[in-house]
Amino acid sequence: MRFVTHGSATILFSAALAVSADTVYLRNGCSVKGEILKKKADRVVVDLGFQVVEIPVDEVDRIVPEGEKDVRTAETDDLWRTAPDQSELTVKENIDRCAPAVVLVRTPVALGTGFVVHPSGYVITNDHVVAGETRISVTAFRREGQELTKRICGKVRIVATNPHADLALLAVEEGTGTFQSLPIGDSNDLQEGQTVFAIGNPLGLEWTVSEGIVSKKSRALGGSVYIQTTAAISPGNSGGPLLNLRGEVVGVTNMKITDASAEGLGFAIPAVLLKDFLRNRGAFAFDPRNPNAGFRYGEPPRHARKKEENNK
Repeated sequence: MRFVTHGSATILFSAALAVSADTVYLRNGCSVKGEILKKKADRVVVDLGFQVVEIPVDEVDRIVPEGEKDVRTAETDDLWRTAPDQSELTVKENIDRCAPAVVLVRTPVALGTGFVVHPSGYVITNDHVVAGETRISVTAFRREGQELTKRICGKVRIVATNPHADLALLAVEEGTGTFQSLPIGDSNDLQEGQTVFAIGNPLGLEWTVSEGIVSKKSRALGGSVYIQTTAAISPGNSGGPLLNLRGEVVGVTNMKITDASAEGLGFAIPAVLLKDFLRNRGAFAFDPRNPNAGFRYGEPPRHARKKEENNK
């Protein structure tokens, strides 16, 4: 048996095969399966069958024994997942858990935010970020030590878009592996005064976090319902997630009221509407050849008519 250190985990190579297949979920969204050999105060020792891994307890989110169902990451057929029993953390602790799933969305004329809802590369953003554009790139971020690394994906397709709800679904179509995703929560469970936070790229300032509270869980504006929050929302935040302390997306940030005499008036699309959009994405499928897909038609030229004089 030999020892190899990889990042914060120590790997002990072994020829033994794992007997059970418990699942250890990490705070960064990844997971490993194997037999739990030991649970120590500072680490968990897992036999993967061909090697043994020592995982620091600070990196472990939860352990699901073999045969038990993990309801916290239940997948749906609607392209999003839920995590109703995910533990509450502080905003600072949530950064490592949530921020890697938040991306920067760029077009030739706009810059906004998005977040991954499915590990294969499906991204939610605002319709107004990508409206009228077909050249779109997505930049994912990852913190490695003290540095922030970027992963730029230039081949991105618009899957569905709903201008009325200001939501768009994108698909990254590059062979870049899997992405960390965020679970979608229940915005109906929000309470006024509840702590929420937003992660985005305001004015291009990448991975910016702002904390606030829910000022009003259902605010009617322009015939639609929004979550009103004191979390700072600025240009570039559009399309980013509004999250609760369980790390669940409860809204999609999309606008703020700008007035010299007003502060802390940010708004987000409730998660219940996001789920409805994803569930019915086929009805909002994007097709650039469709005249209803956002094409603008100019007014035809008008010919002036000569006035006929009345000789009578």
